[in-house]
Amino acid sequence: MDFKNIIYKKENGVAHITINRPEKRNALNRAARLEMIQALEDAEGDVAVKVMVLSGAGGKSFMAGSDLTELSKFSPLEMEAFTSTLGGRFYTRFEQSDKPTIAMIDGLCLGGGLELALTCDIRVASASSRFGQPEILLGIIPGSGGTQRLPRLVGIGKAKELILTGNTIDATEAHRIGLVNQVVQQEELEETMMGIAKRITKQSPLALKWAKKAINMSQETGLGAGMAYETLADCLLFSGKDREEGMKAFFEKRKPEFKGE
Repeated sequence: MDFKNIIYKKENGVAHITINRPEKRNALNRAARLEMIQALEDAEGDVAVKVMVLSGAGGKSFMAGSDLTELSKFSPLEMEAFTSTLGGRFYTRFEQSDKPTIAMIDGLCLGGGLELALTCDIRVASASSRFGQPEILLGIIPGSGGTQRLPRLVGIGKAKELILTGNTIDATEAHRIGLVNQVVQQEELEETMMGIAKRITKQSPLALKWAKKAINMSQETGLGAGMAYETLADCLLFSGKDREEGMKAFFEKRKPEFKGE
């Protein structure tokens, strides 16, 4: 696949999607979104891929939001159509993917960039990164999940503070409030991220899929229904060969060889 706005590569079970618009601080335009969808669909259809990584090129910005040159021209109906396809729905596709997703954040993570990171399962950031939802400064609100996912992750009080003021916070504060999982020096960022990714690639694809689904369900329903979903998912895994291999390997004191069956 020939891409102009992203860099896409697959290696050792990891699919890496890099937004490659550093001259625009990796702001997402329509073309970049369409290319990311192609990469996402390819990664989801490749049984060799166990985990996806999202990042931004240039070392100064993960993603500084949506491309306002395009966004500012939308009518209300065009904005609704955008949100339903290449906006909020586009981000949700990463959240709902069967494969775990890691956001490797280096630099600015603002607006739609933070909303994209929020859909990822794990977020690792460099110490120089900054985070925020500055949409309020433009007379709008986060429209691709920020008002919904951010409170679930950091609590309603801190989410309101960030969204209503438009302030940005540094990586240390982002880690303190639970917005990111780890903060490391820039030169350690890729190694740290790959350490997590490699650990994930060793697990059963089926277990990864249903663990992610069950965790996501916990954000959508009450405890009783969530527990029932978890039980069904766990019972389903007991019908697979990966469960047999995992337990057999445990008793034989060796590493399991999962095949996603």
